Amino acid sequence: MGHQVNNSVAQPKAQSPSGAVMVLFCLAAIWLAPLPGLAQEGEQGARVRVLANDAEADERVPIEGVRVLVLDRDQTIVGEGVTDAEGTVEIAVSVPSVYRVEIDVATIPEGISLRDPEDIAREVNVQAGRFAQAVFQLVVGEGGGGGPVAGGISLRRVLQLSTEGVKLGLFLAMAAIGLSLIFGTTGLVNFAHAELVTWGMLVAYFFNVLGFSGLFGETAPWILGNGVDFFTSTLLAMVLGGALGWAADAGIFAPLRRRGTGLIAQMVVTIGLGILIRYIFLYVFGGTGRFFRSYPGQQTIRLGLVEVTPKDLFAMGVAILALVGVGMILQLTRVGRAMRAVSDNRDLAASSGIDVQRVIRWVWVAGAALAALGGVLLGQSDVIRWDVGSNVLLLMFAGVTLGGLGTAYGALVGCLLVGLGIQLSTLFVASELRSVGALLLMAVILLIRPQGILGRRVRIG
Repeated sequence: MGHQVNNSVAQPKAQSPSGAVMVLFCLAAIWLAPLPGLAQEGEQGARVRVLANDAEADERVPIEGVRVLVLDRDQTIVGEGVTDAEGTVEIAVSVPSVYRVEIDVATIPEGISLRDPEDIAREVNVQAGRFAQAVFQLVVGEGGGGGPVAGGISLRRVLQLSTEGVKLGLFLAMAAIGLSLIFGTTGLVNFAHAELVTWGMLVAYFFNVLGFSGLFGETAPWILGNGVDFFTSTLLAMVLGGALGWAADAGIFAPLRRRGTGLIAQMVVTIGLGILIRYIFLYVFGGTGRFFRSYPGQQTIRLGLVEVTPKDLFAMGVAILALVGVGMILQLTRVGRAMRAVSDNRDLAASSGIDVQRVIRWVWVAGAALAALGGVLLGQSDVIRWDVGSNVLLLMFAGVTLGGLGTAYGALVGCLLVGLGIQLSTLFVASELRSVGALLLMAVILLIRPQGILGRRVRIG
């Protein structure tokens, strides 16, 4: 597919060390900036609302009399309360931190049920002088007394889990496309790609919640103030993600390629590099989960039989637009055609006049920026932690392998199937074992088509 590439592929300008400087500066800023959790003036706590979806009346009704507990990281109860007529309770805590909010299922009224019998807790990031939001949504008229939803498998549950699976698959695809492109152009299996995902998440959190105010004070410019909006922080995370990708290739992997280092040795380097960066994240960020400042505790909106929060709906739209944009760039631009040509046949691309090393550099930058965006999307739909990237690395590899190694479209298809397999498997197994469904699906498909769904057959030997 890359044999007709125009020899006049635009050559990117020489790179400057600004990307590496930005990366090092941001790491130092995260290290030195004050973290949330320091005691300040004012009252803080958790504001919890318990609602139930009434399918017949097509409305949400507040649930009164539900006992709500707030637990610290040691699982010690630090506060409790009972919902009022509006289904709301405010529980104050003495110290800002991350807390676990649980509802007491024994106090759920008769005729009201949990949509998911295991969905009884939320993690909230309580900041000084603020009340973190948490919403529990139950179901009217199915089962009773806080028990699980009757009927087990139902059309509504299948559609809901499918929606969750598509959402997870889109987020994984955003993170995994760079992994697939790097393998396609260099043959390198990059185990450090997971830390690019975590990097994007942590940088976005830093800009969204902290900013540079701890370093520069209140008179700092707007971008250095007490945090910026979620969209700006996402763009900054992508820019710094691309900068980290540039620094990784320019400082480590390009010199290894020039020395003729084998792919196995380079893969070992990525493993060690990933472990090093992961524990730097742990040292700087800490082991406590956190949340973005923007859009906490949203209520779901109803789309037919499916319920989804506005932020997840918007994030899925962003992921779709980004993936379509990547596909158009690969198909319609000279740089994209050069990437496909190098992935198809590096020697032939070089003989056609394409600067292979520059193309690889751009693949690293683009792949890292997309991984950062994938990390932000994963973080806004769940908790932000130092090890999120390593936790989804196996799922990314499963999606890339299932779709076909080295193909961007294969990564998309494979990750969507992995996401669906993970969520739909909870119809039959416990949620703790849900990844087994995706890996079993991958094993079955690879037995039938070893090269992956969109992969090409290659003769070996």
